[in-house]
Amino acid sequence: MSAPLLQDKVIIVTGAGRGIGRGIAMLAAANGAKVVVNDLGGAEDGSGSDASPADKVVDEIKATGGEAVASYASVTDWDAAHDIVDMAVTTFGRIDCVVNNAGNLRDAIFHKMTEEDFDSVINVHLKGSFNVSRAAATHFRAQTSGCFVNMTSTSGLIGNFGQANYAAAKLGIVGLSKSMALDMGRFRVRSNCIAPFAWSRLIGTIPTNTEEEKARVAKIQQMTPDKIAPLAVALCSDAAQDVTGQIFGVRNNEIFLFNHTRPIRFAHTAEGWTPDSVLDRVIPALKADFFPLERSGEVFSWDPM
Repeated sequence: MSAPLLQDKVIIVTGAGRGIGRGIAMLAAANGAKVVVNDLGGAEDGSGSDASPADKVVDEIKATGGEAVASYASVTDWDAAHDIVDMAVTTFGRIDCVVNNAGNLRDAIFHKMTEEDFDSVINVHLKGSFNVSRAAATHFRAQTSGCFVNMTSTSGLIGNFGQANYAAAKLGIVGLSKSMALDMGRFRVRSNCIAPFAWSRLIGTIPTNTEEEKARVAKIQQMTPDKIAPLAVALCSDAAQDVTGQIFGVRNNEIFLFNHTRPIRFAHTAEGWTPDSVLDRVIPALKADFFPLERSGEVFSWDPM
């Protein structure tokens, strides 16, 4: 019988006390990984702390014969992020993969969004992903191997109402992931993104004031967090050693590969441009290929499969 897919690999999963993170931690352990279950245990907006979510997942993993340890450190703090990685190395002897899943939501229409709303979401998602990844990068470089799996969102890739902070953080994670893939590739370190479609505690804050919103949420509720875990675990495995710098999406039983921003049309002139010539020639020439303002529900218009 072949060895489990992640046999003896040590994986950190942030935000692993509930939802998508819990699903990834559980499946990674079931596939032989030793897991650091990191979760501050905060509320949906990131406030507060509670050790019980991380402890519960660790207990569940151990009950099935797996190995896991709980971390309650905040990914937003540089030193605490290093403590998360140090816990993996001290407890299990190494670190092989970081799954950056920790998150919070502070939705508000843009003209009402506060500085605190913006900073809080950026700090957890984007800064948190940087902090933990940077702490692991030193170990990855020394052992010439490693893997990052980073959670992005179609709120950033496509768009959504009332989530300027979240969209900025999640699209920033795409740039961060690509940079990690480029800079760390020489050390055989990989970095990829997943845009998950799943009903979770955070998504549970989506408003349901209209029939359209209620129908949208009903469809999302079909997509459980556990559906994200198989792709994340696959990307952590050695069998995916040639997969890096990519953006994937998971929606129920569908897996997508997203494209990357590239030039699609251009205009040029030997004389150089003026504002008037741009308006007269460039805008009309390119306008047919302008992208409409859309949300993910309009792009993914069919029911989840």
